[in-house]
Amino acid sequence: MKLSHHEQTPYQEHPFAEIVRILGKGKKGSRPLTQDEAYRAMKMILADEVLPVQLGAFLMLMRIKEETPEELAGFVLAARESFNLSADDGLVDLDWSSYAGKRRHLPWFLLAALLLAENGVKVFMHGASGHSAGRLYTENMLGYLGLTAANSISEAREQLQERNFSYLSLEHFCPKLHEIIELRPILGLRSPVHTLVRLLNPFNASYSIQGIFHPSYRPVHQQAAALLQQPHMAVLKGEGGETERNPDMECLVQSVHQGELLDENWPALFARRHIKPELLDPEQLALIWKSDSEDEFAEMSIIGTTAVALKLLGKADSQEQAQALAQHFWQNRNKQAF
Repeated sequence: MKLSHHEQTPYQEHPFAEIVRILGKGKKGSRPLTQDEAYRAMKMILADEVLPVQLGAFLMLMRIKEETPEELAGFVLAARESFNLSADDGLVDLDWSSYAGKRRHLPWFLLAALLLAENGVKVFMHGASGHSAGRLYTENMLGYLGLTAANSISEAREQLQERNFSYLSLEHFCPKLHEIIELRPILGLRSPVHTLVRLLNPFNASYSIQGIFHPSYRPVHQQAAALLQQPHMAVLKGEGGETERNPDMECLVQSVHQGELLDENWPALFARRHIKPELLDPEQLALIWKSDSEDEFAEMSIIGTTAVALKLLGKADSQEQAQALAQHFWQNRNKQAF
């Protein structure tokens, strides 16, 4: 007796199978997810309704084809819903993602963020540490400046009120995404989660700044931010993939302002390139801030990164003005702060 088509398998198809099929149906049959499909897929992942084998397949199929702006927007919307932070209007001015870690240079961008905080800009930084060996992650650098990372949303709120700056690890507001980032050594590759976490903006700040490593991701972030109706966002190819302008190179900043997409080139700040340091000593972060150590590359990284943020924040109308204001902030910083 032949089984009829419907009786061949006792199992009902898993709801997530459809997502895997859309992405994996061969060169001709597969297609990207729509924003709504991406939203549903991420909702299931975050609700733990997906089997590990499905998650692995999904992550790697996404990795091969790379994310579209619509997919990213859908993922981000589902993630934001999962941690559902009440809108703290005005608690954060600038959302700053820090997920890459530094390998060639120290994280000078951290001093840029603190310089902005000292000058009244409320900066919320979020990131994850330790998923790639041999990198310096922001969370582990804070101690060298006498700072501690927040351990909860409420602690982040307190730190922001106290000193206009807080760093919170992803594991404290979206543990499932943190878990997926930790799969990197197992899968051998980064996954779409490394991209979407940069766009999370948990406190719904009006301004958001992101660094990427691969230039092809820059316009994808820009367009995803527009789909998410992020009022103001800037993305740049940052040193090591962090939000840090490399003063030795020209820097293309792609931004969104109230739905309008803008591309802007910032010139290199030095004519000749610097040799990267042999050793990275995090003690240098405080020494540079205190002026106990001279390093023109470090200072221009800090000033140049601050300038890009000031222009994004609308605190300067031109690159020249932004650069001059950043320089002014740096010259007048409180050297005893750290």
